[in-house]
Amino acid sequence: MNTTRSAAAILEADDIHLGYRRPGTAPHTVLRNFSLRLMPGEVIAVLGPSGVGKSSLLRVLAGLQQADRGSVRINGEPLRGPHPRSSFVFQDPSLLPWLTLEENVAFGLDFKHQPNIEKEEKQARVSAAIDETGLRGANARYPSELSGGMAQRAALARSLARQPEILLLDEPFSALDEITRGDMQALLQKITAHHGTAAVLVTHDIDEALILADRIILIGDNPGRKIGEWTLAAEHPRDPLEPGLSGIRLEIMKLLRETRRTAPSLETAA
Repeated sequence: MNTTRSAAAILEADDIHLGYRRPGTAPHTVLRNFSLRLMPGEVIAVLGPSGVGKSSLLRVLAGLQQADRGSVRINGEPLRGPHPRSSFVFQDPSLLPWLTLEENVAFGLDFKHQPNIEKEEKQARVSAAIDETGLRGANARYPSELSGGMAQRAALARSLARQPEILLLDEPFSALDEITRGDMQALLQKITAHHGTAAVLVTHDIDEALILADRIILIGDNPGRKIGEWTLAAEHPRDPLEPGLSGIRLEIMKLLRETRRTAPSLETAA
């Protein structure tokens, strides 16, 4: 754990039910009766094969999508839309090409759901986020001048500038090469530990979950539901090949096979 847990969850989701209806077809349920408690400073990794509602769940937790049934609360208050203490990091960095890196990091601080801050504080937040993500000196570059890893660091810096209590991350490192991905995983772990930021990380990568998470939740199919959960007590930094973590990986793979999903549905270094 990054910090000592308080008695109260910072983020709560209860009985989430989510489905889609297409013209001429029966409703397709992707999540049913899903509940989650995220404690202050905790990092939860949500694993599962494609199509089981992981990204949809994250959008519900971010207030970007309404569940068909169920409730989401942040600090005990019902979530009715994007929350100023929660920030979303997408798989694609989604940087605006006509803005510099610094301007992209600042983007969103003036949104109506964000608290009003003075110009000096805004600049201080942006500068601190750029420094923390290792981007000092690249402030004036445009997205087309950034590598994939730098672009994803900029996306993370944009979230950090909002000083969130909760980070919601949707496979943010999946498009990066193995070395860059490892660097970004280490950066994320350092940031959440330093700030005591709680996080929900959606990933297909079992090793990534083993490296970063305090708790892993596995979602299965027919429809998306929780089929396994593990608490990880190993200290950071972690080697996912150490015996205790390898055992959890095997349990995850076994459960996936039992739900008629094969091992290649998830990326693993094994």
